[in-house]
Amino acid sequence: MTAAVRYPPDLIAGIATAPGRGGVGVVRVSGADVETLARAMLGRVPEARHATFTRFLDGDGEVLDEGIALRFVAPHSFTGEQVLELQGHGGPAVLNLILQRCVELGARLAGPGEFTRRAYLNGKLDLAQAEAVADVIDAASGEAARSAVRSLSGAFSARIAELVEALTRLRMLVEATLDFPEEEIDFLQQADAFGRLDKIDASLQAVRAQARQGALLREGLSVVLIGQPNVGKSSLLNQLAGFEAAIVTEIAGTTRDTVREVIQIQGVPLHIIDTAGLRDTDDAVEKIGIARTWAAVEKADVALLLVDAAHGLGTSEATILQRLPGVTRLTIHNKIDVTAEAPRAVGNELWLSAKTGVGVELLRDKLLESAGWQAAGEGAFMARARHLDALSRAAGHLVDARASAAQLELFAEELRLAQAALSEITGEFTADDLLGEIFSKFCIGK
Repeated sequence: MTAAVRYPPDLIAGIATAPGRGGVGVVRVSGADVETLARAMLGRVPEARHATFTRFLDGDGEVLDEGIALRFVAPHSFTGEQVLELQGHGGPAVLNLILQRCVELGARLAGPGEFTRRAYLNGKLDLAQAEAVADVIDAASGEAARSAVRSLSGAFSARIAELVEALTRLRMLVEATLDFPEEEIDFLQQADAFGRLDKIDASLQAVRAQARQGALLREGLSVVLIGQPNVGKSSLLNQLAGFEAAIVTEIAGTTRDTVREVIQIQGVPLHIIDTAGLRDTDDAVEKIGIARTWAAVEKADVALLLVDAAHGLGTSEATILQRLPGVTRLTIHNKIDVTAEAPRAVGNELWLSAKTGVGVELLRDKLLESAGWQAAGEGAFMARARHLDALSRAAGHLVDARASAAQLELFAEELRLAQAALSEITGEFTADDLLGEIFSKFCIGK
């Protein structure tokens, strides 16, 4: 067997395709001197940026697999480093043999998200774009995928950069006034500083609205169905899901545990949770289900309280309402197929039939409205909780800046803090521990 060739410790390798069997599988290698690894494994160094059909060899020169080798020269690669991609057959066993051979030749196994982290550190992507890589992979709908690709292409980052640049120009005016207080010319008034602040604030609010839409596409909405036993919660879940996700019988207490389904409405994922009916009971199993119901309610974004349209809100429902936390609530008057009422929506109350599906479309629209979704969500950016937090803090600093306009030092400081908050989104100012947390959630090979 040939001796192992050793490389600098920053040469990493990982399987870049999804686990399981497939027609094609990819092993990616990135780091210093991939040419030497290629020469040992392929018997040659492939021409840069050309697909080369070749054989992948083990230490004894035996063929592990055959496929396509692609070599990228720094900085013209995904990571900004020397990169070699080995595209072979997509069986787990053969891909692991190829990966093991790369390790024998001095590479180490890549950690989660390490390729993308290197792309960020080498200036190929900013942090928002790097996060969008994972969001493209994890997208659960076409709308979410388009939103993630928009962020990956830099649209979100470009809007943040525009805001940062505008804040920088405004800060320059303020600093000029602070540095030359004896000047007779009022720089702030002459340059319409507060008019500029208004424009920055308006642009920031527009970006926040687009980011909230993207966050909905990414995270979705948690919706819990609650009410007395046999009021139609499971039937409504089945109508929303489009199939028999829950067992429906005339026997009260049929649902004894939470039943969860994920549906999509206009691309927005809704996590629907059917729960045990809320009532006093001596059944030990049912008591556990009821306890889980209240636990689900505490974590929900929206609670749908189902009542029988024949009697409406009664004493039992009033008791349930008293225990509801500060969660958005919709009251669903179910079984209008029995009462012969027309489907309708009045405020946060809806009349429908979970059995026949009449009026359920009104509920879908109401759920989107409760989530803050706008039908024209084409400009949404795939945003995460940290993005929304940074945008919120930046908006708060602009409010404080306006309030402290009479004290220019405080005014300038609030502008600086707003700029710093926005810069966190693209990673211009980001702590190393945050980077570790972000990239640890990526899959191996990305």
